[in-house]
Amino acid sequence: MDHFVLHNTRQVAAETAAAPRRAHLAKLVLYRILGALFVLWAATTLTFLAVHATPGDTVSLLLGENRDDPVLRARTIERWGLDHPLWYQYLVYLARIPTGDLGTSYSFSRPVTSLLAESIGPTLQLAFSAAIGAVLIAYLLTALTSTRFRRLRPISQVVELILLSAPAFWLGIVLLLVFSFKLGWFSIVDPDSPSALVLPALSLALPIGCYLTQILRDGADRAMEQPFSLTSRSRGLSAPQVHTRHALKHGTVPVITVLGLVIGSLIGGAVVVEQVFGRSGLGQIAVQAVTVKDIPLILGITLVATAAFVAASTAVDIIALAIDPRLRTARASRS
Repeated sequence: MDHFVLHNTRQVAAETAAAPRRAHLAKLVLYRILGALFVLWAATTLTFLAVHATPGDTVSLLLGENRDDPVLRARTIERWGLDHPLWYQYLVYLARIPTGDLGTSYSFSRPVTSLLAESIGPTLQLAFSAAIGAVLIAYLLTALTSTRFRRLRPISQVVELILLSAPAFWLGIVLLLVFSFKLGWFSIVDPDSPSALVLPALSLALPIGCYLTQILRDGADRAMEQPFSLTSRSRGLSAPQVHTRHALKHGTVPVITVLGLVIGSLIGGAVVVEQVFGRSGLGQIAVQAVTVKDIPLILGITLVATAAFVAASTAVDIIALAIDPRLRTARASRS
């Protein structure tokens, strides 16, 4: 009987202790959802205002040589609802978003959702391939310049600074000229083949990889000065062993923290790099949309890119909380 009472008491105590953690988790999830919705709304609103503030008449751009035909102009304006006030067009667009209706593209005469569904795959493939490449570059450079080849660190830092300041599209052009036209290592006949993914991904991964290298190396250097590293050295482990087993692990947390922002920037960079290498993806339809001021398509691309950024940032934040208990403690103390 006493054992049964003791068991129930422990169970009640455990449930009581778990209740605040569940409440904190629910609050964190709600905060994330509201924050994501606000970011999506802000991106859509700012893009809507910016597109309408830019010079150029949408109808004239769509009609081209027939822009002076009054009948065609009237039909085009009526077809796309451009005769309504801007505030009305804005509210109608916002009301359709929850239903998945992003409107119809002016230039393609197709639903924006179908265009995005066809184009988002290659762009995400390029962005995430570049993200993986950037992480590999960061760990490789950090491991080499922090252990056996530490003397090469000053040279590595100069190269990192140069690559970090170089635009991705410029790197893409250089890589294309050297490895495709000069050396012939990568074919440009089929830009959507698996081998043709290497150079575009590398042009995006090099600057980001150099940025992550600086963060990872600084974190690993600080970890090498901590008491646990000195204790490991006193137990007979060499400096490279301590660096590989302990320091890199502690330097990984800040890398994961910024990885969400990095993936978001990679999606935007992928749109530009796709044009350099002639790849299919959001880049092709984005250029067409901007050229003719295709407002629904521009808004759709912005919305999808922002949603991908928010999703990546949220996922990375959750991973960081799972890896580093100190972040969970800090979040709990603030709430």
